[in-house]
Amino acid sequence: MENSAKKRILICPLDWGLGHATRCIPIIRFLQNKNLEVIIAADKAPLELLKKEFPNAEFIRLSGYEITYPDKGFMALKMFAQIPKIIRKIKSEHIQLEKIISEKRIDAVISDNRYGLWTNKIPSVFITHQLSIQAPFGKNWIRKIIFSYIKKYDECWIPDVANENNFSGNLSHGIYLLPNTFFIGTLSRFNKNDSEKNNFEYNVMVLISGPEPQRTNFEKIIFQQFKNTSLKAIVVLGIPESAEKYTISNNIQVFSHLDSQQMQKYILASEIIISRSGYSSIMDLACLQKKAVLIPTSGQTEQEYLARYLADKKIIYSVSQNKFKLVNTLQEAKKTSGFVSLEKNYLFENVVEKWLQKNNFLK
Repeated sequence: MENSAKKRILICPLDWGLGHATRCIPIIRFLQNKNLEVIIAADKAPLELLKKEFPNAEFIRLSGYEITYPDKGFMALKMFAQIPKIIRKIKSEHIQLEKIISEKRIDAVISDNRYGLWTNKIPSVFITHQLSIQAPFGKNWIRKIIFSYIKKYDECWIPDVANENNFSGNLSHGIYLLPNTFFIGTLSRFNKNDSEKNNFEYNVMVLISGPEPQRTNFEKIIFQQFKNTSLKAIVVLGIPESAEKYTISNNIQVFSHLDSQQMQKYILASEIIISRSGYSSIMDLACLQKKAVLIPTSGQTEQEYLARYLADKKIIYSVSQNKFKLVNTLQEAKKTSGFVSLEKNYLFENVVEKWLQKNNFLK
């Protein structure tokens, strides 16, 4: 009797912020459209976000790395001190994966920046744009460790383009790439139609995100700066566990969370976007061709690098959190080019489809 069961693909985003989860959304949609069954393994806020995006999917709670971030001080040293903890988590999730494969009859696994989710039993893919972490020290040593894990996977997908119009800069360009590594183009949950015009209803939209305590610190600064202004604004708090929404002074709408469809609608209706400079946020803004102010999370070297990289190209305006002045930054942002027209990304679809065909997952 012919086995007509759908192939089961496990998707596992890292739990550092929401970006790893949001950029998995287009991959999940694509796989589902290919009549494949997607099982999502995540934890905490990423798990809650993906449950809202895919309420009919099967979910597994897979504990994250549980990294803590300092309120003050040198973050690089704090992160370096947690390396033994991260390595233990990587070993633990690798053991958990073997159990999940057996119990859930998994046919392939796609890991977004979770280093331990490789296996010799089934095809495995690692998604990352951080091949060369911009640490203040030990960059070559860290890169060797990252490459040692990537070698364990069948393929590594970089969500960026290979040419000079890339968004990740030195994070994934200008270095030797392993043979199993492929650029898959910009990866965004959004998809702007040519018919959608920028008819601005709001002066600014603020997307608050990131690890605590910095997320809350950023939120306090934003609301303090909005006092005594007449700006019409949308503020999204980046808390997918909550459904809270309210209005301040009749001109500022606040949402704990928005799904992808609502988020795209409000972004397109806003003249300027204020956001962290996380890589997934950058790809989303590029997809929707927005002007933006990027405020890196204090001490996060990757976000600080990306903000400088794009600011040097005059694409966005960037300012540090402690120097942020709402009215001034909006004026400066208007002088930038913004993200110019971005063609629909067929590269990601082509790479994923080729991988599916190679592994005989398409009927």
